[in-house]
Amino acid sequence: MQKLVVNPASLAKPSGFSHGMLASGGRLLFLAGQTGLDADGRITAPGDLVAQFRQVLANLQSVVAQAGGKLTDITQLRIFVTDKAAYRANRKALGQVYRSFLGKHYPAMTLVEVKSLLDDDALVEIEGVAVID
Repeated sequence: MQKLVVNPASLAKPSGFSHGMLASGGRLLFLAGQTGLDADGRITAPGDLVAQFRQVLANLQSVVAQAGGKLTDITQLRIFVTDKAAYRANRKALGQVYRSFLGKHYPAMTLVEVKSLLDDDALVEIEGVAVID
C-alpha cells in the first residue's frame, strides 16, 4: 500500500498537516472520536489540554493497533477543541506530544473549535481515517 502526500503549489505551504493524502490499496479504518478517557472511563487530567491530547493519541493508537496498523497509517484527522485560544497557547507542547506518537507523519487535518463535547471535562476530541495494509 502506498500513501502519497498531496500539497499543491497553488495552496499555502501547510505546517503540521498535509492538504491531502492519496492512499492506494489497504483497508479503511474509520476512527470514532476519542477524548481523554482512560480505561476506567474517566477524563484524564481535567483542565489540562496537553495531558488530554496525549491520552487521545494513546486511545487512537490502541484502536489502530487493534486493527493491525500503526499511527502512520492515519490519513485524516479531525480535531475538535473547546478552546481555540488554549490550543494556540499550548501549540509547542501539543506539537511535542504529537511528534512523540506520529513523528513527522502529517495526515490531512482539520481543527474545529466547538462549544462543548459530550463529556463536560473533555477539552479535545479527535476522529479520523486510517488505511491499513
